[in-house]
Amino acid sequence: MGLSKTEIFTADQNAMARYAKVMGHPARIAILQYLFEMNSCICGDIVNEIGLAQPTISQHLKELKSVGLIKGNIEGTSVCYCIDKDEWSKMKVVLTTFLNQDLDEANCGC
Repeated sequence: MGLSKTEIFTADQNAMARYAKVMGHPARIAILQYLFEMNSCICGDIVNEIGLAQPTISQHLKELKSVGLIKGNIEGTSVCYCIDKDEWSKMKVVLTTFLNQDLDEANCGC
């Protein structure tokens, strides 16, 4: 397998790709939606709410945490998760800037 050569792309391009990759699974979207609905740190309820096996949820949480969209705090024997509002705001800026690019309809050559 070849290298992805991420170093030839801008920081925003790499960030956008990481966000898109982690958001590319419906279970991760469901986890994020649940964390937003609860508006607090959640310990253990995620497995019951989402309906997937605990190891599967753990893997999705790991992916979300790897890009910084969620953070986890250890409380006793469990980890409590919540949205990292600073990183969420950064993602919104990067993606909104990209998505707000519009084609000039008068100059569309296709």
